[in-house]
Amino acid sequence: MSVFDSEAVSRRAGYVLHVMTAFGAVAGMISLQAVIDGRYRDALLWLLAAQILDGLDGPIARKIDVEFYADRIDGHILDLVVDYITCVLVPLALLVRLELLPTHFETVIVGAVFLFSALWFARTDLETDDHWFNGFPAAWNLVVPTFLIMGSTRVEVLIVTIALCISQLTNLKFPHIVKVESMRSVTLPFAVLYLGNLAWLSWDYVPTEQSHANIFQAIVLIGFPLYIMLISIWRTWFAHTHIPLLGWIQYD
Repeated sequence: MSVFDSEAVSRRAGYVLHVMTAFGAVAGMISLQAVIDGRYRDALLWLLAAQILDGLDGPIARKIDVEFYADRIDGHILDLVVDYITCVLVPLALLVRLELLPTHFETVIVGAVFLFSALWFARTDLETDDHWFNGFPAAWNLVVPTFLIMGSTRVEVLIVTIALCISQLTNLKFPHIVKVESMRSVTLPFAVLYLGNLAWLSWDYVPTEQSHANIFQAIVLIGFPLYIMLISIWRTWFAHTHIPLLGWIQYD
């Protein structure tokens, strides 16, 4: 078979993509080392790099049909392994290193997040047919940096962390930002704006108790999670009813 054969090229591309996905774990390791060394800006930026890799590999995998051409590696399992490192382990290390939780509750809360996140990743109903996640999708790599940049108090961090942790074992629907078609024309650009804003603020980050975000940056940083929560509530409780709430949203 020629090296230029389309099937051979697709096979090589598939395994290159698997390596790209696995490199997210390397980015997580570099971020964790930065946390240990007290280089918090570097830690935040490497977490964002891992998030970008995670966002790119899925669409590329579907485009080149990686499950068919590179089937010796299960891309779904690989993705889950990398996500547990970059979305749970490293952000929680950052949470502990910067002492963002009340001292007497720190070990219990962090342990609960590890436990509930592990159970969430193992759910057989992780994602619905229309690509909504059941339960909070363990996106601690976005939550914890937001705590840092906004200068959240320990009580605020405690309340939000507990609420999100518990929600991981519920059927509250959270959208897959890329796959969900409902409101994608709003969700995707908003997500890009949010991640760009987070990257900029991470670049400027220095440990402080006060937020260094301006009004617009703070609105984007808080507005996107609130928007996600709003459409998650709609999808969970109102999408299949005749209640006119948010009727302008087109459901898949």
